[in-house]
Amino acid sequence: MATNPDRSSYFPAIEKKHGLPMSYWFDQMKEIKDLKYPEQIAYLRENHGFSQAHANALVLYSKGNTTSRRFNTLDDYLAPFDEQVQVKAREIFGAITKKFPKSEIVIAWNQPMVKITDTYVFGLSVQSKYFLLAPWGTGMIDQFRPRLEAYEVNKKTFKVPFDWKVDKKLLCAMIATRLAELDS
Repeated sequence: MATNPDRSSYFPAIEKKHGLPMSYWFDQMKEIKDLKYPEQIAYLRENHGFSQAHANALVLYSKGNTTSRRFNTLDDYLAPFDEQVQVKAREIFGAITKKFPKSEIVIAWNQPMVKITDTYVFGLSVQSKYFLLAPWGTGMIDQFRPRLEAYEVNKKTFKVPFDWKVDKKLLCAMIATRLAELDS
């Protein structure tokens, strides 16, 4: 992941900014433990000048949620979805990993991504009715727009249906373009 998913990773910055040890902040959280999440966030922001990120980390950590990571593997990510979605997602990733054997599937931002030598090259997100595919790279969608006419295209992503006939050539061309961009 690009950043540490552990909520405790915010603690040194909280201590530095506010000049008090975490034991003080944990005591504060015990005093307001019966408040709801938004009320606890507001308390920290309004009474102690916490940023949203620091307040969120402390509140959720105090509630026992010590990490922002929800999934550790592609299997974890795909588990809630039906078999058709799981099979198609694996086929999409398989097309990439077969062509680029140095690639690895990782979870970043709670989504499955493909990395090659510590650089993200592709991401996938399962939505309610389609996959959202995210080729990484500068202007990648614009570069491939002629080949994406059959799809609904966003600024950095494009949608494909769950029954998509995986266009392996398109996916691999996008990855190759990203790698060429990184080499230049």
